[in-house]
Amino acid sequence: MVTDLDKPLSGWRLRAYTIIFEADTRAGRWFDQALIAAILVSVTVVVLDSVPAMNQRYGSVFDVLEWCFTLGFTIEYLLRLACVRRPVAYATSFFGVIDLLAVLPSYLALIAPEAHFFIDVRVLRLLRVFRVFKLTGYVSEYTALGQALKASRRKILIFLSFVLMVVLIMATVMYVVEGPDNGFTSIPTAMYWAITTMTTVGFGDITPHTDLGRLISAMMMLLGWGILAVPTGIVTAEMTAQRGMAARPTTRTCHHCLTEGHGAHADYCWHCGSALPAYHRD
Repeated sequence: MVTDLDKPLSGWRLRAYTIIFEADTRAGRWFDQALIAAILVSVTVVVLDSVPAMNQRYGSVFDVLEWCFTLGFTIEYLLRLACVRRPVAYATSFFGVIDLLAVLPSYLALIAPEAHFFIDVRVLRLLRVFRVFKLTGYVSEYTALGQALKASRRKILIFLSFVLMVVLIMATVMYVVEGPDNGFTSIPTAMYWAITTMTTVGFGDITPHTDLGRLISAMMMLLGWGILAVPTGIVTAEMTAQRGMAARPTTRTCHHCLTEGHGAHADYCWHCGSALPAYHRD
């Protein structure tokens, strides 16, 4: 059965979709830049409202501004739902959830006033900045990094399993060498010490007191330097291997599944295979 949600976008829905979801048009850029400005000001208002002196002096002004922002973001969220083919798919997507969380705390604050300060979640919507200001180079590098991490996940998992084995062995040794009298009350506690030492964090809440324990700690610190460099080398090697393989993406969005980042000459969505509308850029 074909429903209105499955029909091609047209009329005001298509125009609204192009402005709200894409940034390759002048109107789309203006919309997203205005949205980012509103988010920044909104978050600033919430932060200032948390300062007692500012709240006492400008509390009523902050309340009015916050409700203006909330109503504006609510209208924008409803427009997003109205102009997409599948509102449920958008509402359950990453940005859809973030957009909902951006307005929900204000309404929840009517019941639980403490929820008001969760409005700062709006700052997460600034993730859209990568497509708003036409930083396609950064989008491309972000995509390359994600592909490199995905390609190297098995190597990294094997490496992490090796690190955990080293942590377990060294923790067991320190538990025997130092003992409960020096703070190493159990092997899990000693593992906590081993992790903080190997990562060179060194909180200092648990420290060795014997000469042998200090020698083991020094070895763990030196080993930590090399261990921290290994994942970086793995991911860098994968990024080098994939360099130049992918075309630079645009902000084109699939009308069917809302996937972004298609090339300017792409005819079909790389995620769901649906036909893409003609690409226009001004």
